[in-house]
Amino acid sequence: MTRYKLTLEYDGGPFVGWQRQKNGPSVQEAVERALLAFSGEVVTVHGAGRTDAGVHASGQVAHVDLAKDHAPDTVRDALNYHLKPQPIAIMAAAVVDETFHARFSAIERTYEYRILARRPPATFDQGRVWYVPVRLDAAAMQAAADRLVGKHDFTSFRAAFCQAKSPIKTLESLDVVRSDEIISVTARARSFLRSQVRALVGSIKLVGEGRWTPDDVAVALEKRARAAAGPTAPPDGLYLRAVRYPED
Repeated sequence: MTRYKLTLEYDGGPFVGWQRQKNGPSVQEAVERALLAFSGEVVTVHGAGRTDAGVHASGQVAHVDLAKDHAPDTVRDALNYHLKPQPIAIMAAAVVDETFHARFSAIERTYEYRILARRPPATFDQGRVWYVPVRLDAAAMQAAADRLVGKHDFTSFRAAFCQAKSPIKTLESLDVVRSDEIISVTARARSFLRSQVRALVGSIKLVGEGRWTPDDVAVALEKRARAAAGPTAPPDGLYLRAVRYPED
């Protein structure tokens, strides 16, 4: 039995999310079907992050065990062949030790949220950004983001159906960067609550619009109630950019 680490890129638009579900196609199911077509084996693919419906990835990591040995490049190329025409690509495959687990071995995840802040609507980036038809104050958004960095009870920024045992997480960084009309919000942490990044972005966006102040975001954090924070940003602009492991 050989364990393979897979690095994936995908457009989340056509999928109900990473995790296999009964209500529509998932990325996990698509990769498992490709593995069956390639190897003849019925296997389970374990992902590092259970991205929600519509959320994209350029650095998702997964692992799978195969009974037969294959060269890593063969695994990559064969899966990409069988995944066509779905918007999923295996960027790399590597043989790893059996102790490696895509989800539980990870020590840091990086998400990026992209906002298109301009009057004209999105064209090329439609479905891949959050279109906001006003200019946002990125400096004010960063001031609000700074209030959220660190170890906190993030109850105000978790989905109602989040199944995490504890709302306490450590947000290592939350950086807001403007590049012309695009505002990127990058979050780093060991792990995140369900919809946490989107809830954080929805709140600091209110600051960028001038409707809230950074103090309002701090108050929302302290109240530990989802209703106290801003709206959940749509999935279109969210990307899982990287997953880091001790050996990286």
